[in-house]
Parts: sequence; C-alpha cells; structure tokens
Amino acid sequence: MTTALKEIITKERMINLFEKNRKEIFKNDPEPVSRLRQKAFDSFAQLGFPNNRMEEWRNTDLKEFLGKEYEYYFHPLPGMDVRKIFRCNIPHLDTAIIGQMNGWYVSKDVPLIRLGNGMILGSLAQAFREYPEIIGQHYGKYTASGKSGLNDLNTAFAQDGIFIYVPDNVHSPKPIQLINVIQHEENIFLQSRNLVLLGRNARLSLVHCDDSYNHQASFSNIVTEVHLDEGAFLDHYKLQNLNNNSTLISNTVFQLEKDAELISDFITLNGGMIRNNTRVLFNGPHGTASIYGLYLMDRRQHIDNHLYVDHAAPHCTSMELFKGIMDENSSGVFNGHVYVRKDAQKTNAYQGNRNILLTDTAKVNSKPFLEIYADDVKCSHGSTTGQLDDEAMFYLMQRGIGPESARMLLMFAFANEIVGKVSIPELRLRLEDMVKKRLQGELQICEQCVLHCNTPEHPIEFDIDMSKI
Repeated sequence: MTTALKEIITKERMINLFEKNRKEIFKNDPEPVSRLRQKAFDSFAQLGFPNNRMEEWRNTDLKEFLGKEYEYYFHPLPGMDVRKIFRCNIPHLDTAIIGQMNGWYVSKDVPLIRLGNGMILGSLAQAFREYPEIIGQHYGKYTASGKSGLNDLNTAFAQDGIFIYVPDNVHSPKPIQLINVIQHEENIFLQSRNLVLLGRNARLSLVHCDDSYNHQASFSNIVTEVHLDEGAFLDHYKLQNLNNNSTLISNTVFQLEKDAELISDFITLNGGMIRNNTRVLFNGPHGTASIYGLYLMDRRQHIDNHLYVDHAAPHCTSMELFKGIMDENSSGVFNGHVYVRKDAQKTNAYQGNRNILLTDTAKVNSKPFLEIYADDVKCSHGSTTGQLDDEAMFYLMQRGIGPESARMLLMFAFANEIVGKVSIPELRLRLEDMVKKRLQGELQICEQCVLHCNTPEHPIEFDIDMSKI
C-alpha cells in the first residue's frame, strides 16, 4: 500500500493515516508490541510534532521540512537490487554488512542471520516473530512514552529496522556495518527502528552509515535503542552523508549497566537538516561513556546535536566533545545536558563544544549545561566559537605555506582531533580522506592544497609543530 501525504504534514494527518492503516500496521505485532504501539500513538495524538516554542527546539524549526508532499510505505518497495544499492567505498574495511533500504531491512538471503557464536543480525520485524521474549525485555524500554512526540510517532508507525544481538561473553569477530540508504524517485517519509543488545561482557564495533543516493527530498525519523549489560563494550560510529534535501531526526538511546563502556563518534559530512538526539543513562556504577562529534556544514545546511547524559549511578565517567566547521549560511546547535542525581557520588563528567565560523553569515548556538545534585563530583563544561587563529596562520605562512593551504591545514587539524579517535584503522584513514575532500570541495576551495587529497600514495610531510595549530 502506498499513501501520499499531501500538503503540510500535521498531527491530524498522521493520526488519520494511522487509523486508516491500522490493520496493516498491527498485523505482525506480538501482543506486548501492539500495546506499546497503541500507547505511543495515543501519546503522539496529545503531543504532536515539536515546534520552536519548545525550549529544546528553540533553534530548530521543522515547519519548512514538514511542509512538503511525501510518500509513506507500509511494505518494502519491490525491485531492490542489493548488489547495486550497497557500495562501501572504504578500502580493506572488513565488516559484516547489514543493509537497510528506505527504512526496511534488505537481504538477498534470509531475514535473520544466526552465527555460530549465538549472535543474531537482521530484520527487527522478523525478530518480533522469532524472538518475542528478547524483544519484550527491551523494545521501547529506553525511550519513555510521553516525553517526545517524534519518538512516539516512530513507536506508533515503525514496522522494520535492524536487530543486533550479542550474547553474554561473546566478542564480535569483526565490526558490523549498518548501511541505511535512501533512494526513491519521490519524496519519502520514513519511520525505522533499530534495537542493539549486548549481553554481559560482550564486545561489538558498530559502524552506522546514513546515505542518500539521489537528490530527492526525504524525512527520516529513526529511533535506535542500545542496551549494554554488565561489563559490555560498544565502539559505535554514526556516519551521516545525505543530500541537501534530506531531513534526518536521529534518536539514539544508550543504557549502560554496571562496568559497561561506550565510545561513540558522530561524523556529519552532509545533510540538509540533521537533528541528533543522543541520550545516555548510567544504570549501574563504574560505567564509562565517551561521546564525540564532528560536523562540517555549508550552504543552508542545519545541524542540531542534543545530548543528555543521566548519571543515575555512582562512580561513572562521561566525556563529550563536539567540534564543527560552519561555512556560508549554515547553522548549528549544540545542547549538552549532564544530569547528576543525588546518589551519583564520585561522578566525573566533562562536556565541550568548539566551533569555527568561516563567514559572517554562519552561526552556532551552543549551550553546555550541568545539573548536579551530588556533592562529591568532578564536572566541567566549556564552549568556544570563533574564526581561524591568525597567529597559527602566520606561523604556517612563515614556513612557506600559502594562505589558502594554511587555512586548509588549520581546518583539517581542528577536525582531525575527532577523526583521530576512530579506533578502526581503515575507517579512520577513509574518514581523514573524506574530511579533506569535504573541506577542499565545498568548505574551502584550494587548487594547490598541501594536503594533496587526490594523491594519497604520495604523502607530503612538513616539519610543523601541531601543538601550535
């Protein structure tokens, strides 16, 4: 069934779409999921879409992006050729690839892959049917209903997505690469859901790529729930490279139990309007979470990073560092909120946001925030926004580097603090190359760049003190 949403998408139209297609939406649900879906729908009917009169959405207005005609699908689109869709251009990156096309899991073999070590990968819709006991323990438990209209909308409409399960004491033999591709001839409205579960002492590297293969408009409202049991470790990468007509609302929730560790990198290279809502809950002591982000925006692109870290248990450590380079008429938002509960003693928390504005018309709204109710903590935050350092420019030019190359090198050094934290060597090298090309091609054009993006086989070395950059 194909349903075209005409004119401006409103709460009333989404309610009507849900009621008309109730049978299709509920047909494969286990009973607990059906109850959760109905509860979320009732909540969305009350909350509706967020608007810029709400404090958390003050600097991001969805009216323009909702005011388009979209098509909505309650089944996978036919005729999808997996071999043509999923093309990973990272040389020598050895990953297990899971494909998602226009919000639906795509596989040429089976909907769920079961490995010999007990891992399960594949379609969330199929996991509903085959593993209801696992789904029932976690699905919808970490995105509380009634707090966000977009989360509730996703819970009400989502029918498929990606399911990843790593059992106790299992270490994934290779990274898993989740590729989410948008490719359609018409504007499309997507609601997909992902669930990632790591058992006790499990380990996983997860590379989550959001890509679009044409210039058609899309609106994606994606929710990803991640649970790390005691002693689990997750190395998580979120790579976003979408066209200028794309709207992406990415809601990612991490729940960490005792001794769990999370490292997460959000790398945004392109996208018309991107909102990353990231929530971390320390549900047990001695947890660690390091959240990093890099965004490179130009034209009229808009990026909004909202982070909420809830220290609900003692002896936990969180670290946030987001950096952005803004050009032309682009705009950005960083809103970091660290919440330390009364009993969360011995908490260590740091959050930082640093931005470079290349033009007078680019802008960033930055709001790091600490809310602390415990008295034995170490917490700090900071934010800086400015232009390229004139002293560093002078230092480079004194060593024979032209002004344009000096600007490029400064921008790359600024961005590479985040890219350098990527622990998968092949992915880090490819991201370095992509950042160089992004800076050279759109943020800063330079015909004689010292970085030589197009000739990596002949690297150029300079005797430069990087601490001065």
